[in-house]
Amino acid sequence: MLCVIPILLAGFLLTCQGIPIKDTRLQWISSRTWADIEAHHTDAERIIYHALYGPAQNQSYKRLAEFTDTFGSRIAGSQNLENAIDYLVAKLKEDGLDNVHTEAAQVPHWVRGEESAVMLSPRYHPMAILGLGSSIGTPENGITADVLVVTSFDDLKAKAKLAKGKIIVYNQEFVNYGVSVKYRRSGAVEAAKVGGVASLIRSVTPFSIYSPHTGWQDYDDSVKKIPTACITIEDAEMMQRMQEQGDKIRVTLKMQAKNLPPVMSRNTVAEIKGSKYPEQVVLVSGHLDSWDVGQGAMDDGGGAFISWQALSIVKQLGLQPKRTIRMVMWTAEEEGAFGAQAYYNKHKGNVSNFDLVMESDGGTFMPLGFQFNGNSAAKSIMKKIIEPLQRVRSIPLLPNGGGEDIAEWMKAGVPSGSIATDVNKYFKFHHSNGDTMTVQDPVEMNVCAALWTVVAYTVADIEDMLPR
Repeated sequence: MLCVIPILLAGFLLTCQGIPIKDTRLQWISSRTWADIEAHHTDAERIIYHALYGPAQNQSYKRLAEFTDTFGSRIAGSQNLENAIDYLVAKLKEDGLDNVHTEAAQVPHWVRGEESAVMLSPRYHPMAILGLGSSIGTPENGITADVLVVTSFDDLKAKAKLAKGKIIVYNQEFVNYGVSVKYRRSGAVEAAKVGGVASLIRSVTPFSIYSPHTGWQDYDDSVKKIPTACITIEDAEMMQRMQEQGDKIRVTLKMQAKNLPPVMSRNTVAEIKGSKYPEQVVLVSGHLDSWDVGQGAMDDGGGAFISWQALSIVKQLGLQPKRTIRMVMWTAEEEGAFGAQAYYNKHKGNVSNFDLVMESDGGTFMPLGFQFNGNSAAKSIMKKIIEPLQRVRSIPLLPNGGGEDIAEWMKAGVPSGSIATDVNKYFKFHHSNGDTMTVQDPVEMNVCAALWTVVAYTVADIEDMLPR
C-alpha cells in the first residue's frame, strides 16, 4: 500500500482517515469514496508495474506495429479499413474480451486519385501536394492559372480585385491548430467567393521537411466548388517571396479527386463486463480510421491501441471492475466523427449510466498531464486517482479533457478525459506521410497505457459514480 499523503484542497488539510472531505464550491465527498480510492492504489501500482515492467511491457507498441505494417493507412470508405476492422475483431476475441462486436455507421467516401501541381513560371518546379478531403477534382487537363498569394482571409479581401481567375495560395503562418486549421477548412470557399479557380493552402504544421499535410475541408453549397489542396511551408513561403519581388507565378494543378456515394463502415467494440453494475460504463476510445497517407500510427492508431491495452491489462491481472469498461475504436473521425455520432445516437438514451468517457487522439507520446472535464468534486476525485502515477513521472491533472468523438457525451454532462502530450511534435507529423511507426516510442506508449488503465479501472471499480 502507498502511504497516506495529506493534500491541501480548498483550504483544508485532508486525509483519508474517515473525515468527510468538503469541496466548498459544490458538495461533500464522502470519506467512504476517499478511502475507496486510497484502497485502489494497490491495484494501481500493480497496473503500472505490469504495463511498464511486466508481461504487458511494449505490448501495445508491438500490436500497433503489426497492425500498421499489415494495413497501412485506413481512410473511411475504403475496403482496407473494413479489412482492418475484421482483423481487429478477430484479435479482440483471441484476447478473451467480452462482447466483441461492431456497430454500423454510414460514412463519406472520398477518393484522392492522382494529383500534381507544377510551377511553370518564374521557373519550372514540381510541387509536393496533398489534396484535401471532399475536394472536387480538376478538369482532365488540369487548371493552369496565375497565382495570387495571400497571408490571411483579411488579406484576401483586400486583394479581392486581383483574385478573379487566379489560383489562390494561402501562406498563413502557423499560429496554433485551432487558428490555422480555419484556412484548410474554409480556404476554398473564401477563394471561390472572390473568383478564385482553385486554392492551395500552406500545410497546418509548425515544421516541415518539404512535407504536405492533408485534412478535411468544407464546401458551402451556396458557393461554387473549386479544387483545393495543401502545399508545403517551403513552397508557400517561396511563392510569397516571388510575388513580393514582382515575379509572375503560374501553376498547373491536376487532381482526380472524387466524392463517391456514402458507404457503411463500423465502430469496433469490446468490453470487460462489470461485476456489480454492468449497465454502468467507463468508455475508453480512439479512432481506427486514418488519412490515406502514412500509416495512421500516431493519428490515431496509438490512441485506439492503448484503449485495447487498458482492457487487456485489466484482464491479464484478473481484476473484476464493478462497472463495465468498454473500448470503442471509432470509424470516420477524420471526415467529421461520423462513427461517433452514430454511436451516440444509438446509445444516448443510456447517458445517465455513462460514468466517464475518455478519448486519446493527441498522440501517445510521454504524458504531460491527464486532461479532465468534470465538476469540482469529480476533479478532486480524479486527482486522487492518478496519485500513484506520480511515482513514474509528474502527470498533473489538467483542464479541457475531451475530443471530437466524445463531444456529444460531454455536451450531455458526462465527465471526460484525455492525455496531454507535446502538441508541437504531434502536428509535425499530423495528416502527413510522416505518420508512421517511426514516430511511436514503446516506453511512451507503456506510460500512456498505464495512465489510461489506472483511470479507467479505478473509476469503474470504486463504489460510487463520479459526481456530475
